[in-house]
Amino acid sequence: MPKTIHRDVSLTGKIDFTGIQLKAPMDYAAGALGVKVALQHTFKEMGALEALSTLARMNQKEGFDCAGCAWPDPEKPSKIAEYCENGAKALAEEATYEKVDEAFFKKYSVNEISQWSDFKIGKSGRLTTPMVLKEDSLHYEPITWEDAYVLIAEELKNLTSPNEAIFYTSGRSSNEAAFLYGLFSRAFGTNNMPDCSNMCHESSGVALSETLGIGKGSVTLEDFDQAEVVIVMGQNPGTNHPRMLSALEKCKHNDGKIISINPLAEAGLIRFKNPQKLTGLVKGISVTDIHLQVKINQDVALLKLIMKKLAALDAKNKTVFDHEFIEAYTHGYASFLEGLSSYSTDELLEICGVPEEKVDKVVSLLAKKNKIIICWAMGLTQHKNGVDNIKECVNLLLLKGSLGKPGSGTCPVRGHSNVQGDRTVGIMHYVSPELNTSIKNVFGFTPPDDEGLDTVNAVEAMHNGKAKVFMALGGNFVSAVSDTKYTAEALQNCSLTVQISTKLNRSHLITGRKALILPTLGRSEKDSKNGSPRFLTVENSMGKVHRTKGMLTPKSNNLKSEPEIISEIAHAVLGKNHSVPWRDFGTDYDFIRDKISQTIKGFNNVTEKSEGSGFYLPNNVKELDFSKLPHGKAQFSTCAIADHKIEPDEFLLMTFRSHDQFNTTIYGLNDRYRGIYNERRVLFMNETDMVNHGFKKLDVVDLISNYDHIERRAAQFLLIPYNIPKGNLAAYFPETNMVIPHNHFARSSNTPISKSVVVRLEKKA
Repeated sequence: MPKTIHRDVSLTGKIDFTGIQLKAPMDYAAGALGVKVALQHTFKEMGALEALSTLARMNQKEGFDCAGCAWPDPEKPSKIAEYCENGAKALAEEATYEKVDEAFFKKYSVNEISQWSDFKIGKSGRLTTPMVLKEDSLHYEPITWEDAYVLIAEELKNLTSPNEAIFYTSGRSSNEAAFLYGLFSRAFGTNNMPDCSNMCHESSGVALSETLGIGKGSVTLEDFDQAEVVIVMGQNPGTNHPRMLSALEKCKHNDGKIISINPLAEAGLIRFKNPQKLTGLVKGISVTDIHLQVKINQDVALLKLIMKKLAALDAKNKTVFDHEFIEAYTHGYASFLEGLSSYSTDELLEICGVPEEKVDKVVSLLAKKNKIIICWAMGLTQHKNGVDNIKECVNLLLLKGSLGKPGSGTCPVRGHSNVQGDRTVGIMHYVSPELNTSIKNVFGFTPPDDEGLDTVNAVEAMHNGKAKVFMALGGNFVSAVSDTKYTAEALQNCSLTVQISTKLNRSHLITGRKALILPTLGRSEKDSKNGSPRFLTVENSMGKVHRTKGMLTPKSNNLKSEPEIISEIAHAVLGKNHSVPWRDFGTDYDFIRDKISQTIKGFNNVTEKSEGSGFYLPNNVKELDFSKLPHGKAQFSTCAIADHKIEPDEFLLMTFRSHDQFNTTIYGLNDRYRGIYNERRVLFMNETDMVNHGFKKLDVVDLISNYDHIERRAAQFLLIPYNIPKGNLAAYFPETNMVIPHNHFARSSNTPISKSVVVRLEKKA
């Protein structure tokens, strides 16, 4: 038996300030500066000529899909540039000249690399060859693909139960890869398939499924052209989904109105300078008509206040609510109104923190409109009452009859390029009897029918020694999940951790006793077999499936596609006599899509239909078909107001991204929209709170949370006075994940409470 040695790895890297510079927050997004930054980033990482030629193919019908967010492409993509600044940065990170090869790992131990910042780790470059970290080593070393498959097979076969294995999926994987991964997990015998949805839009999926019968949104991109009102809640499009601003711009040009609801007034919702237009480069367009600066996680109180005032108007003339729609398509209206009446206007105003005159402007606008879209992201989902937040949005749309008609509906904006597609093709920890039956009929084996582990429960199982092998199809698990220390301990309890990745990240350093890195092709790279190019498919945030086909020469001859890697692992584990011909899937993507067509509803003839702009999957809300719900109707909900018990020395913290990052990938150290340069360890705080609590600008503080008598600490943050509601704080993740408890999460969805963590501050000498 090899001797297991102690790995003194850091969870955060060495904590150093990097030389902060402060400027006034910007009052617009994109524009000429956005173009300049995008080109600077891509030119530096991949060279000017390759950058320009590759960017021209991004999000085009015969090109490749951006590996960033899941915002849909228009029917006629712009030939100038159908990408945003952060999409360009995502490409540059993937297509960088820098490489992490055998010599790199020979030079640096995992202990040493772990002392680096997440920014420096990510900038190390592309992974080029399979690597193994043995029990008795601090250095990764090369391993052949065949030996890597054998090692995985040995570890999985040695488990006492299939449920001791965890198969995690990030949102970057294609439909083909995700389908194979879920099929392999079920063939192995477990539904332990946590995925990044568990940490972001699981609350949306639960709420929408229970109220409308489908766990995804109901609008198309074209609906924004016809919307009379778009409400953007808990979301910062200018940074997280910049191409959404073009849709809001079209809505404005068609006389639509934009309401933004968020604790911060973000630059992208103040003014948008569309870089595709000459006028946009200079002046731009004012985006938000009414901004409601709600306190963190008091959206339910605000929505109740708006609907209470609308109900009072409707009581006078019965023209504010769509009573025909309510009668024909909904259930629970009377009990909903009864619940609404139990709150006073003054009470709701105090809780939400929004001035009544601004609320009245929104009420006056909504009273006259019924083509309404509500968009939201993590600002609504990552709370204990995240599911209720979404249900309250649905309540408003039901009252106005704003479903199943052009310019109306639900719009959860997904944060990763195919996170919705992964779920559609079978990545889920819960059991779908319909899917299980389909798999049995198509593939000849019986899938497990016991519920698997989501992300929260998977981490707990690994921490308690009940799960021993962890495999990740993409992602940066240790940095993405809440409670970094607890999650790291969980991974380190495993006998083997496997990462299928494009670039180095902290999860390659926080490992089990043995670890594998399996390098895969990026979205922008050519995927060929016997000289013939292959394509994959993805699903965007609005339920449209389309092709993606890379164009760049792979960064290494030793990279394999995700479908190839999964098919070879499955073959090594389950053998050639299994009912599924695993290796055939690795060579023939049309064969995978043929099986998806036979297995997943709505994917008929996916290979042919995905050509061009692609096709929409079935959506019952668009058809106003609620037959699978109780009483055959959409459901009104009675939602409770969030109750955060905050002591006088405590604050409510929300975590968010800087403008120079995508999820856990750090592109740079600037957050220019908020006026922060060359630093990430910052804490945004209301200026009055700073005075009242004896703090000054750029004071150094630790963030401390205390849940269940366990103190968690995130060290060394610089205080920045900012326009944020009193009692609220904001800071970047993953640095702040240290204070988010693993065992406090949204009811029903188990989504971590990353946007409403009770903390206190400790000033450093």
